Amino acid sequence: MITTIVLFRANLRLDDNPALADAAARGKVVPLFILEDPPIDAPPGGASRWWLREALLDLDRGLRRLGAELVFRRGNAEAILLDIVRQSGASSVSWQRRHEPALAQQDEDLTARLRLNGIEVRQHEGFLLFDPAVIRTAGGTPFRVFTPFARACMAAAEPSPPVAAPARLQGVAGLPGERVEDWKLVSAKASWPQGLAAAWEPAEQAALSLLSDFLDGAIDRYRDDRDRPDIGGTSRLSPYLHFGQIGPRRIWHAVRYAAARDRANAKSVERYLLEILWREFSWHLLAQFPELPRKPLTGSFEAFPWRDDANALEAWKRGRTGYPIVDAGMRQLWETGWMHNRVRMVVASFLVKHLLIDWREGAAWFWDTLVDADLGNNSASWQWVAGCGADAAPFFRIFNPMLQGRKFDPRGDYVRRYVPELARLDADGIHEPWRASPTQLREAGVRLGSTYPLPIVDHQAARQRALGALTRLKDPRPADLFSADHVGRSR
Repeated sequence: MITTIVLFRANLRLDDNPALADAAARGKVVPLFILEDPPIDAPPGGASRWWLREALLDLDRGLRRLGAELVFRRGNAEAILLDIVRQSGASSVSWQRRHEPALAQQDEDLTARLRLNGIEVRQHEGFLLFDPAVIRTAGGTPFRVFTPFARACMAAAEPSPPVAAPARLQGVAGLPGERVEDWKLVSAKASWPQGLAAAWEPAEQAALSLLSDFLDGAIDRYRDDRDRPDIGGTSRLSPYLHFGQIGPRRIWHAVRYAAARDRANAKSVERYLLEILWREFSWHLLAQFPELPRKPLTGSFEAFPWRDDANALEAWKRGRTGYPIVDAGMRQLWETGWMHNRVRMVVASFLVKHLLIDWREGAAWFWDTLVDADLGNNSASWQWVAGCGADAAPFFRIFNPMLQGRKFDPRGDYVRRYVPELARLDADGIHEPWRASPTQLREAGVRLGSTYPLPIVDHQAARQRALGALTRLKDPRPADLFSADHVGRSR
């Protein structure tokens, strides 16, 4: 009987886990999670560390119910794997393929070393729907424009169907491990995890329930409601997808089935699948351009005259810019570790274009505070907003935060939820409180500059400053012209 070590990474689930299903069908299973120390790539941010801790504990409970326990180890992956091989008698290691360039290279090296030691390595897909080496242009090059990329994916062979979770596992008892709690992924003094815990249940079953609920209701209205932060029009599956508590194949096939069952919601289903494909596009870009998190794809933007303004950056982080829709988004992020996608575009545009602060500062803050902080999506989407990435929105497309607020939060309910000091202003005044009359402000209990800040920058002046900065570049045009309105990090 073969004993296989199943190395869990961003596939912290039982359902549709090809590495686990394959190992279970072949014999004994040793589930293993290694916390790389030091990390090979960018270490997870604070919100992600909280989610990771909870997801690992949930996975361990699920594995124990099936007959095996998750072994936790911290340190060098190669040394730990060889140690577990010796102690368990395993002859095979199974894992999900990774697509971050540094981690993919590590896996190549690790595969070679394990095979030199006589250990079989079995790699499985599961993080992406389509292989970046397969989805190519007619000329055989990677896509750099989203719309033809999405068409190519839709025309390609359907992703393989998801596999069911094993009914039982035959584990190996007595293997030494560590306790997740001892890793101190979250500081005992931190208060913000309370808000995350109130907003989320980082469990595999929660992800499956969210998908089911979404397919039973919100997906019918997704095309129209997806841009409305004041209503629950999205699936909120992005953190579960990032940590692999639900697989993209499970989502893809469930949504496709919903479309086949009810043709009336075909447009909404198509729009949702495009958001899933934006995630796919982002990871394909990262595989093609390993410097995506650090360097603009449009090289001329390296010379962009970004401003170094610590006070403005801090005001943006804390939701104290004086622009209600921006502040609501940043406070939602801090409180819940998540932000509605339309608002992500608004706050990102404000940082990059109103404040002229480098997009990498925003990407770093999102990386630390988002529970769905995803290297491919985060990097590609910030470059999209900044106008320097693939298929990017032109830099001169500058969101008007007042118009965005009135259009997508027409009653002001979203702002009232996260900026309660403005809650008593009516829908006309809540997105531009500085235009409210003294009587309106007094009756609403608002004192501008005291209970709520005045705008830290004038919209029109900031717009002109941004356009002026753009003219200083030799060639400010993105490599590929803007063709679609996609920043689909939060689905």
